[in-house]
Amino acid sequence: MEQKVALVTGSSRGIGRMIALKLAAKGYDIVINYARSKQAALDTAKEVETLGRKALVVKANVGKPEKIKELFEKIDEEYGRLDILVNNAASGVLRPLMELEESHWDWTMDINSKALLFCAQEAAKRMEKTGGGHIVSLSSLGSIRYLKNYTTVGVSKAAVEALTRYLAVELAEKGIVVNAVSGGAVDTDALTHFPNREELLADAAARTPAGRIVEAEDLANTVLFLLSEEAQMIRGQTIIVDGGISLLA
Repeated sequence: MEQKVALVTGSSRGIGRMIALKLAAKGYDIVINYARSKQAALDTAKEVETLGRKALVVKANVGKPEKIKELFEKIDEEYGRLDILVNNAASGVLRPLMELEESHWDWTMDINSKALLFCAQEAAKRMEKTGGGHIVSLSSLGSIRYLKNYTTVGVSKAAVEALTRYLAVELAEKGIVVNAVSGGAVDTDALTHFPNREELLADAAARTPAGRIVEAEDLANTVLFLLSEEAQMIRGQTIIVDGGISLLA
């Protein structure tokens, strides 16, 4: 059997890095994608290699379709196939609704939503040639609930979840399984950009029925499950991993 390959966008740090390392541990060669954190991406690549797998590091802003095409061309050159796409890269402008500008909206929607469509198109072309594959995106509770200063990100993640349903149906005939994972508040580098970070974490810790906040590993483990053969009949779903906090009023 040919060596299988996984692309994790935004995999130099945080949840993306953890997913990449877990996939490497399961025997996948990895494509590590980053936009700004070159050293972190190289460090992640070294960790992948210590697990006995190959790592290809590619700088690409996935909010730009032309950069997505370049990313996939490099995957073709290095590996010649793709079996898994984890759509993890995310960004966003955190401001009150009345302070948002068009550039804030476009930036967030391009990286968080448009990227999934065009990465999925490119991934599907490769996966179809080898009999199928898996696509999993990362979402957040802001897609279905109000979070302060979260308008652009919340709407973009709602689009990710809707697109996940459309991709799941239309790519099924190609043997491609598509789902998403939505997390509660997770203390990663991304959360340092929230002006109310400490408040968010304290509130989540106090209110979560499970008794603690969600950790990056909780999300990574759920992604890995959705990428497994055991989850073959889960299609177009967004699995919420939040310790039960979204069940509360």
